[in-house]
Amino acid sequence: MTRRFLFLLGSSRSDGNTELLARRAAEQLPGDVEQRWLSLAEHPLPDFTDLRRDSDHLLPPAGSNVALLLDATLAATDIVIASPLYWYSVSGLTKRYLDYWSGWLRTPGIDFKTTMAGRTLWGVTALAHEEQEVADPLVDTLNHSAAYMRMRFGGVLLGNGSRRGDVLEDADALARAKTFFAQEPPLARFPYESATV
Repeated sequence: MTRRFLFLLGSSRSDGNTELLARRAAEQLPGDVEQRWLSLAEHPLPDFTDLRRDSDHLLPPAGSNVALLLDATLAATDIVIASPLYWYSVSGLTKRYLDYWSGWLRTPGIDFKTTMAGRTLWGVTALAHEEQEVADPLVDTLNHSAAYMRMRFGGVLLGNGSRRGDVLEDADALARAKTFFAQEPPLARFPYESATV
């Protein structure tokens, strides 16, 4: 199966440290791997409305940002959430996109959870702290989302930077970026699950 990477940029600004780090990692992908880059700021989603107690969600109207992101998500074998660390987790733009997964789970005709099972979720983030454990809530959000969907989780590529371009001075992050997508990610698991489940 041909791999198709969807890079979802969750920053409110373009060419920020997270995007720069994601692009450095993407440069290492083989030439036959399809890459699609979408900015969540340029394709804003409306507030998510949870309808699960009232009715199923409907397929989004053609031409809408919701339809664009749903189609791109379903077409990808690998989804890369490139979100800066905002208040110790993913950005609001990214969280809104993940909220839509809840609706897509209940949208007739797409079988979202079964379709996503076995695919891979990755993360890339830049943070201003040198102590990387402050990004644990972001890592947990992505791991747990992947675990619920029965996806693989490739982990999160972390880089350090506050001012635009700072991450390009983070030699450790740039070194990790060279091999980040080369790993074979395991099936994501919740902390309470054993490796034999």
